[in-house]
Amino acid sequence: MHVKIAIRQRLRKMALSPEYLEKNLDVVEKIEKATLRFVTQGLFDFRDEAKKIFEMESDLPADIGEDITREALDRLGVSKIYKRLYGKIDYKQARYVFHPEYTVKQALFVDSKAEKINGVQTATIQISQTSMIIRQRRGGREVEVSGTLPKFLVIDDGSYLTTTVFVKYHYRTIQNANRLEKILIVGLPNGLLQEHYNPHPLDTIWRAGRNAPSRGEPFRVRIHFPSLTTKAPWRVQEIRLYPEESFQWRD
Repeated sequence: MHVKIAIRQRLRKMALSPEYLEKNLDVVEKIEKATLRFVTQGLFDFRDEAKKIFEMESDLPADIGEDITREALDRLGVSKIYKRLYGKIDYKQARYVFHPEYTVKQALFVDSKAEKINGVQTATIQISQTSMIIRQRRGGREVEVSGTLPKFLVIDDGSYLTTTVFVKYHYRTIQNANRLEKILIVGLPNGLLQEHYNPHPLDTIWRAGRNAPSRGEPFRVRIHFPSLTTKAPWRVQEIRLYPEESFQWRD
């Protein structure tokens, strides 16, 4: 019995603990940056198929986007941990992130959105899709609403760093066909990074969401891409498809 306990404790030390990550926020940034590279690479490799699927499918664009994200990431593959994740997000995977200096258990959430080309500067999210506190001015007053996604997801006896990525498909409708024109890949910071990305309502990455509290609609918020790129340019990557341009990682 004591031998089994000792082995479990040793195995836990192979992966960075929540306590370590809370004190080493630069490591959290690096993990999120590597994750965004992974998602961006998967979608870049799948871009030609994505264009064809958008043109040929008759489903709603939002449903098409979900299918593309799932297929692109499944094709690329991850170092899976066979634990089930729950939540209102399209692609969910418990996995390992390997680095020469450490290993991290990660709960990766990738959500897909599709919108016509004019809505390029924001993406609407639900509070269940972020672990940050949403600090902003809304209706002439300062508000703070806590996201309900935990910073670390506890599954059985393990803690998983939650990482959320949003993929936004921008399309144009031409002669009853949808032409995919660009893909934005956005890395939303974990709540551990709150003080850098949204320390107070006047220093924020958020805009008011499209919900009406007077009608009892649930709180929503929009990520404002220009504000996020001001904080960290790499957090918003763009793959242009029409006209197609050579991709350059924004750093």
